[in-house]
Amino acid sequence: MDTAYVTLSRQSGLINEMRLVANNIANANTKGYRAQGLVFSEFVRDMPGNPSLSMSRAEVRNTSLQQGVLTETGGQFDFAIEGDGFFMVETPAGNRLTRAGAFSSSADGDLVTMDGHRVLDSNGAPVFIPPDASSIDVGSDGTLSVDGQLLGQIGVYGVADPKTLMREGSTQFRAEGDIEPVEEPVVVHRFLEGSNVNAIAQVSRMVEIQRAYELGQSFLEAEDERVRGALKALMR
Repeated sequence: MDTAYVTLSRQSGLINEMRLVANNIANANTKGYRAQGLVFSEFVRDMPGNPSLSMSRAEVRNTSLQQGVLTETGGQFDFAIEGDGFFMVETPAGNRLTRAGAFSSSADGDLVTMDGHRVLDSNGAPVFIPPDASSIDVGSDGTLSVDGQLLGQIGVYGVADPKTLMREGSTQFRAEGDIEPVEEPVVVHRFLEGSNVNAIAQVSRMVEIQRAYELGQSFLEAEDERVRGALKALMR
C-alpha cells in the first residue's frame, strides 16, 4: 500500500500540472500573458507503525518572466515594455502589476486598462491625458508628452523577488514583496507584447504528463488487483 500512496501523490501533482499547461495553451494569444509552471518537491510523511514515506508534492507555481514578442499595432494608447518591469494599475483590490499594455483614454482623461483600471506613473499617480490632445509622444524611458508638453512618465516597476508574484486573473499580479520603479525602463510606444507561451513546447509537455499519468494509473490498477488477490487468498 505504501507504493500506492506515493503514486497517488504523484498523480495528484500531474493533474494540477495538466491544468496549468492547458491554461497556458488557452492563453497563447493573450497579450502580456506569462506562462506558468509547477514545481514538484519531495516531502517525508510519517506512517504510524511503518517506515516513513518519501512522497511528492506539486503546489508551488512559478511564473516565466521571459520576454514575449513585441508586435507593432500603431495604436496611440498601446505600450510594451522591453526587458524587465511591469506597468502598475490601480484596481479596487489594490495596485496590481501587468505586462498587458493595451490601454485607452477614459472620459475623464485617465489612461486606463481595458477593464477601466487607471494606469499609474513613476510616482504612483494616475496618468492623465487631456481629452482634446491632438498628438501623443512617448520616449523610450516612458516620458509622456502631449502636444509637445511634457506631462509625466509612465511607471515601470520591478519586484525584488519574482517569487512573491501572485497571479490574479490572466495578466495581473499581486506582489507580496517590495516594489520599486525600474531605474532605466524601456517603453515601446504603439507596440504590444504577446504571450510568452511556447505553444509547441506546452503541447509536448501535455503529452508527457498524460503518458506519466496513464503509467501511474496502470500501476495503481495492478496494485489493486494484487491486494484483492492477497485478500481472497487469506479468506479461503
